[in-house]
Amino acid sequence: MTRDAKVPAADDRRAGPAVTIEAMLAARERRVARRRDAFAVRPDRPLVTLSVVMPGPVKDCAVSRTAAAAARDALDRLFAARGFAATRLATEIGPTGPEDLIAVEADPRALKRALVELEELHPLGRLWDLDVAAPGDRAVSRRDLGLPPRRCLVCDAPAHACARSRAHPLDALLTAMEERVDAWQARIGDPTL
Repeated sequence: MTRDAKVPAADDRRAGPAVTIEAMLAARERRVARRRDAFAVRPDRPLVTLSVVMPGPVKDCAVSRTAAAAARDALDRLFAARGFAATRLATEIGPTGPEDLIAVEADPRALKRALVELEELHPLGRLWDLDVAAPGDRAVSRRDLGLPPRRCLVCDAPAHACARSRAHPLDALLTAMEERVDAWQARIGDPTL
């Protein structure tokens, strides 16, 4: 499938350009380069990378954009509530999905703990991947904090186990994502439904 091919979907909100593994690897390299450049300028602040958990070959679609917009809003509110000074360094929306890079004035471990809490408590939090890189570009993980792994979108098992075994069909994962987005939009009174 070519990069520009549209993947047919049961719901137009899932439609978008299919990306190759090569495109995803190139996007990862760009993220690493952006982090390296950011640490060169601000070596004392941890960095948050925001992306959307979007299984399958389509990463940029209405569902992923809605999830990313909600994450940006939730992060702004969290940073303000915790008194964390934050600067959005980059926002990218393209075929490999929405991404943000944010420098935050906070202890890296306290920041990661706050982000995990947000992922677990916000109705769309499970759709987000909020990574923290401490100064020196060292990842701060859930495991570092003694926290359990992320849960699956469909069942309550650890997400990595379901992903590795392909326990759920792609359509079930995407349907679970859409259901979360629909419930959240209905709750906030989104007129686009």
